[in-house]
Amino acid sequence: MIAEVIVDISTSEIDKVFDYLIPEDLSINLGDRVEVNFAGRNIEGIVINLKETSSFDFNKLKPINKRLDDFTAILPEMIDLMWYMQKKYNLRLADILRLFIPVQLRGGRVRELKRNAVRLKSGIDFDEALSKIKPNAVAQRGVLARLFDIPWEWQSALAQEFGASPIKTLEEKGFIEIFEQTVERKPYTEIVGMGEKHKLTDEQAAAVQEIMKGGENLLFGVTGSGKTEVYLDCIEKVLEMGKTAIMLVPEISLTPQTMNRFRARFGDNVALLHSGLSAGERYDEWLSLLKGKAKIAVGARSAIYAPMQNIGIIIIDEEHDSSYTSESNPRYDTAVIAEYRAKYNDAVLVKGSATPSIASFKRAIDGQSRLVTMKNRVNKRVLPEIEIVDMCAEIKKGNRTILSEAFVDGLKATLSRGEQAMVFINRRGYSSFMMCRKCGYVLKCTQCDVSLTWHREEKRLKCHYCGSQFTVPSVCPSCGSDSIRYGRDGTEKIVADLQKIFPTTKFIRMDNDTTRGKTGHLSILTAFRNGEADVLVGTQMIAKGHDFPKVTFVGILDADMSLYIGDYMAIERTFQLVTQVAGRAGRDVLAGRVILQSYSPNHYVFHFASKNDYEGFYRKEINVREVTNFPPFVELVRILLSGENEDDVFLLTKTLTGETRKLSEQYKTAFVSLKAMKSPVKKVENKFRYQIMMKIKPEFEDEVIPLIYDITNKNKLKGVLVFVEQNPQNLN
Repeated sequence: MIAEVIVDISTSEIDKVFDYLIPEDLSINLGDRVEVNFAGRNIEGIVINLKETSSFDFNKLKPINKRLDDFTAILPEMIDLMWYMQKKYNLRLADILRLFIPVQLRGGRVRELKRNAVRLKSGIDFDEALSKIKPNAVAQRGVLARLFDIPWEWQSALAQEFGASPIKTLEEKGFIEIFEQTVERKPYTEIVGMGEKHKLTDEQAAAVQEIMKGGENLLFGVTGSGKTEVYLDCIEKVLEMGKTAIMLVPEISLTPQTMNRFRARFGDNVALLHSGLSAGERYDEWLSLLKGKAKIAVGARSAIYAPMQNIGIIIIDEEHDSSYTSESNPRYDTAVIAEYRAKYNDAVLVKGSATPSIASFKRAIDGQSRLVTMKNRVNKRVLPEIEIVDMCAEIKKGNRTILSEAFVDGLKATLSRGEQAMVFINRRGYSSFMMCRKCGYVLKCTQCDVSLTWHREEKRLKCHYCGSQFTVPSVCPSCGSDSIRYGRDGTEKIVADLQKIFPTTKFIRMDNDTTRGKTGHLSILTAFRNGEADVLVGTQMIAKGHDFPKVTFVGILDADMSLYIGDYMAIERTFQLVTQVAGRAGRDVLAGRVILQSYSPNHYVFHFASKNDYEGFYRKEINVREVTNFPPFVELVRILLSGENEDDVFLLTKTLTGETRKLSEQYKTAFVSLKAMKSPVKKVENKFRYQIMMKIKPEFEDEVIPLIYDITNKNKLKGVLVFVEQNPQNLN
């Protein structure tokens, strides 16, 4: 037999299938990880096909060295998905296969953890064994008594209580045996038990009934309408059919909360997959799904590749969130992968959101998916009142701070009632930049074309693109002036300012700087839920999904920040952020209030957001997209080039632009526009960036985009990386 193998080397030159002989004494399955000799060294590979013959000289084929696992790591479905993703996204096969397995599994850096355990030998009669042990051998009799009522016990636990000697003696007498038992490294073990099942409202029950009809569904429910309870009920029905489920959430910060509800409802049937776990935990959770011990995968974007068979439902919560699109290699759209897996398994697909993406809502309006609507909050709770504060008027009144009078008064009233508040600003750190007042010099990262952010607590300037850190200069590096001013406020500065106004109030901050480690998000959210803080200040990770009964007041500071970023999705993202953040207020019996601060209070996005009018916003925005030729009316394709030598990057950009122009002339009706330029962020991690932007009519997508891939594949230059992106979420 011959095995077709993809070797685990991520280069274009080696991105192909290689034939290897399967030795007669080796049992190899489709999807196995194997060790093979390649170019004189032993490396890992994946078997992607088995066949009887090869087109190569049989005598020159090398044999597979060995099978690396006692299980098959890659399911047949995932091999089919690999070929689909290669064609769809022009990805290297090795890069795709790496998505399907835990990172640490490669190179044997993680495996099942085993420890010695002890049990009674099969066929041993307890009373007879006890009669053969002297009455004064208390420890030996204690070990036997312990093992009589349980299947087994850890050897270390018995040794700690009774000592090592009695265990050894009992083993020598043939009464007990020591064996290896797998240790399950389970994350969030504090979340246990089976939870109470809530009675669905009529609206929730109707939504479940519609979704379970099958196909693709858009669950459009206002914040607080109980979408999660609908997900739980649908999953329960799927499990009753003997099928499995995948539940995706956009932020790692949401997984502990989601895990809490899911594990409370379904116990050990739930496995968690996300990058915040330790290598051992992620491996054990992945393996429990692969072996069918767990039936529900919960996690962020990467959980879409959960190694599960017979999938009955895939749910993408907060489907509008940009984190579902991978913006680094390998680039892919989670929703597209979910659609593929749902069709492969004939599974139900649910995309849920209070603020669906424009593209998803249009799909539903056009009948490509089923629109399932929930218009009311659970128990008919009223949506919070949103008050828009004109910050230009605040400046005229002499208030030059970022905190309006209405915001401070609202927060004061909330705290006086013993209620909680959330404050949202989508900038972390103390100040978004430092600038010299004399010459205008802005401190920038030496490796990236972006300003540095000052983090006062750490007394460091940080680059939020590459992570580089710098000391704060005492004078301007350009002119020597000591007249340095700080830019726009971040979360750290907001907490400092609020602490001055409310000195006895307990504040807690949640952003990328305060949520390091696996339990970073959970500890902050748990502390806030338990009342250890009165106010939670954070970035967009506090904006969605969280449910705090005592939160009645939400402040949205600098709401315009996401509005003017030179991106066609800026207004859509602003509406989504504002609506999602506002939805954190008044989710229980207490009424909610929201203060939204803006320097553009008359912008239509705030008009629709303040009225929670998504459909009105959609009608306005879809009209703008159609007139300006942006997705979903065109496919936006970007060729992104980067390299350390700017001349080389420019040269290849020029070559690719010429080739794509020839293609556009050949397909004149397919191309709406084509232009090349420097990327808005011109340099990241010492690599210069250029881009070629194209708008292509959707009906030509399948025909033209593969030809663009061909152009980039044929025109390469050493030291220049080239990626082709479809409808990128971030054009900067």
